[in-house]
Amino acid sequence: MSINRVIISGNLTRDPELRATPSGTNVLTFGVAVNDRVRNQSTGNWEDRPNFVDCVVFGNRAEPLHRFLSKGSKVAIEGKLRWSQWERDGQKRSKLEVIVDEVEFLSRNQGQQGSQPYSQPQTQGYQQPRYAAPQAAPQVQPAPQPQTPPVQVPPSADIYDTDIPF
Repeated sequence: MSINRVIISGNLTRDPELRATPSGTNVLTFGVAVNDRVRNQSTGNWEDRPNFVDCVVFGNRAEPLHRFLSKGSKVAIEGKLRWSQWERDGQKRSKLEVIVDEVEFLSRNQGQQGSQPYSQPQTQGYQQPRYAAPQAAPQVQPAPQPQTPPVQVPPSADIYDTDIPF
């Protein structure tokens, strides 16, 4: 059995690129920078070393994500790894990328074009109030609980370890 799951969080290194396959499937590609902390052997200080991860989103989710992601956005990505190889100009090339299953926005002002989070569709002509006045909760009477007889505790007995047969 093998497990192919990846969870990363980091910042987008470039604006996402939206394309379509000849069959009409949307493909969104972007890069995420993920830091790795290592101790410098000569100075003894901790340093951040970036790792650059290519990510791909296929299908219906690609277009909406394209509108809300931009360079510098902080995201958490969950998906699976896919390795691909090809030949260009006589040289063999390969890359490892994440096929994205889930995206969570971690930036406060996610997306430059829209101010609403991805999970809420924008409606025209309606602005949700920033701070709603608290409303009093309706008074609800609790349902009466049935009377249960008190639990009887058996009398204590003098039992010693030597009395137990095992």
